[in-house]
Amino acid sequence: MTTARRPDSLSDLEARLGHPFADRALLQEALTHISASKGRDNQRLEFLGDALLNFAVAFLLHRERPDWQEGPMSKFRGVLVRTDSLHEWALDLGLDRALTATHPRKAPPMGPKPLADALEAILAALFLDAQASGQDGTAVVLALVEARFLEPIRSAAPEAWARLDPKTTLQETAARLGRPAPVYTQVSQSGPGHAPRFTVRAEVGALQAEACGPSRKRAEGDAARRLLDLLTGST
Repeated sequence: MTTARRPDSLSDLEARLGHPFADRALLQEALTHISASKGRDNQRLEFLGDALLNFAVAFLLHRERPDWQEGPMSKFRGVLVRTDSLHEWALDLGLDRALTATHPRKAPPMGPKPLADALEAILAALFLDAQASGQDGTAVVLALVEARFLEPIRSAAPEAWARLDPKTTLQETAARLGRPAPVYTQVSQSGPGHAPRFTVRAEVGALQAEACGPSRKRAEGDAARRLLDLLTGST
């Protein structure tokens, strides 16, 4: 009797990444959250992967957007590598399923930050495995990042980050208008530990707006976006 291969196996992840690992231990390490291991976890790989990701995105922005100066390139890089963006990419790759399959007895946290961290660790593992196999590790990582972000980079308007990075935009707009710096206050937290709901208030002087989200960071961003509409509408 033949046993069917699990759809969330490491082989499936390798197929989605387009890279069969010569050293499977690297891939296992990249999928090992600190809470799921008493030995080596993915924090060191995450450190390297973060640097590789920022380099790859910066290279693509420099190559593809000769019409942008340093400011817009830096801001849009921040939009592309923010936690929410990497979390979405991680889900598309099936990293949540791969993490569960790797640690069936002790599933690691599956929130946006742990999955974004795992994605960065995967990029580092790809780089190291390719280098050890005689390939150009940088080219392998760049190809994966390019497949994900090339079209958004090519099609982005210079103001693209304004709605995607509302906290920075709100701070800059308030300063430009001579208003006080934004202040964020957590109003409440509700829901179970695995699915919390945060309510946050953003204030600029007398203007304020509230928003709810699954994380304080998300709620702050949504509150900033709403307050930005109020602020620009009041001028």
